[in-house]
Amino acid sequence: MSTTGLPSPDRSASLREALLTAGFTADGLLDLLGAPAYAALARSETVPALRATRGTTPLETLVRLFLLRRSVTQERAAAALPVREALADGWLQQVGDEVRARVDVRPYGGPDGQDWFIVSDLGCAVGGAGGIGSREEGVVLGVGGASTTLAGITVRTPVGKALDLGTGSGIQALHASQHATSVTATDVNPRALSFTRLTLALSGVPEAELVAGSLFEPVGEESYDLIVSNPPFVISPAARLTYRDGGMGGDDLCRTLVQQAGARLAEGGYAQFLANWQHVADEDWRDRLRSWVPRDCDAWIVQREVQDVTQYAELWLRDAGDHRTDPDAYARLYDSWLQEFEDRRTTAVGFGWITLRKSSSEQPSVVVEEWPHPVEQPLGETVLGHFARQDYLRDHDDAALLADRFRLADGVVQEQVGLPGAEDPEHVVLRQSRGMCRATKVDTVGAGFAGVCDGTLSAGRILDAIAQLVDEDPVVLRDRTPEAIRMLVGQGFLEPAEAPEG
Repeated sequence: MSTTGLPSPDRSASLREALLTAGFTADGLLDLLGAPAYAALARSETVPALRATRGTTPLETLVRLFLLRRSVTQERAAAALPVREALADGWLQQVGDEVRARVDVRPYGGPDGQDWFIVSDLGCAVGGAGGIGSREEGVVLGVGGASTTLAGITVRTPVGKALDLGTGSGIQALHASQHATSVTATDVNPRALSFTRLTLALSGVPEAELVAGSLFEPVGEESYDLIVSNPPFVISPAARLTYRDGGMGGDDLCRTLVQQAGARLAEGGYAQFLANWQHVADEDWRDRLRSWVPRDCDAWIVQREVQDVTQYAELWLRDAGDHRTDPDAYARLYDSWLQEFEDRRTTAVGFGWITLRKSSSEQPSVVVEEWPHPVEQPLGETVLGHFARQDYLRDHDDAALLADRFRLADGVVQEQVGLPGAEDPEHVVLRQSRGMCRATKVDTVGAGFAGVCDGTLSAGRILDAIAQLVDEDPVVLRDRTPEAIRMLVGQGFLEPAEAPEG
């Protein structure tokens, strides 16, 4: 697939105005289709949406054209958008007396209610049990779960320069345009850069610098305040599909991306990636990932999912539609994936988030954890809070910790677990209702300590009072409690307070 034949962005402002006038927005789609059909469309299931668009309103016409790949009469199209311009600029093409779309244009709601549009190849929105079903080398995908996940975890503080590495259809560059002075977007696939240009233009946001090339090669030694990437992280035996296969062995592409990011980050800058990584026999996956982290960076790595090698191979074979081919050909491909994993001693594949922060600390904080449970997006503020807490803990020894004051974080509740009617609970759980939505068991002292933390008394004074209540030596309690306080602070259950001691 080449970059030729793609629409021109030159008159996208008039097309955008027509789309908005017709109500072709995320909210407009939900109102028209209803929740079940809207959700089905996100899974690339079109039948419910077809049933909901049997009328002739401009919005129904646009849904059929750009999302359902149906032809409509030129007269009907002209009632919805400037059809002559759309034909001349390549958004539509003539088919007899009808017109049809040449690209997928998908409404996308921005974080502050913006009406944006993601432009991609037709039929390549991500979703559905069978994947996109395309084996085209240069295909450019639209918005999917991975891209929205990365957008949700990205730190959104104002920055000077942002880099979207492997931009695809431009979703991350679109978000970055709202809080970065300048945005650079790169991709090894020139078609992706063309689609990014269309996405930004049709969404009405400033242009980005678009540069072709692999990894950090296109930007040289330039440094950035924010780097984001949803890279082609799939671990496969052959690089068949540019949008998903990195072209390096195993998880080398993700490792290289992380290792090289530190040199391109400005001091205090963040780099945030989605990635796959191998679980190798007789090797701790956490140690594997720690070895990727640049020496001058703090890191927070969260494993969200693990699949055994058979599940993983089946997922991505279905993604490309290989399960619909000749059974013998499918079996050969499946076997090649399993052989690749066997050769690399890979037992499973992990998926998750990697966040780096350039701190240049002599004692970098590298937290690698598994958290497969539901979280509350967006998590940008949670990411900022994590690194702020690591700074605090790094700068406070146990004595300083006990001299400080803490508050119970907003949204933390206590649960008591035990048999019905029992006088005392078997254990106490602190649970967050926001952000990572963590839960952790605490003993009686920990529960009492957390419950009293309102920012007025130092940790040491609270422990002295608890020691008196439970008839324990206060010195012993002060010695054994800082580790638990560090855990509660590190995971966001407690936060340092500056209120004066009462």
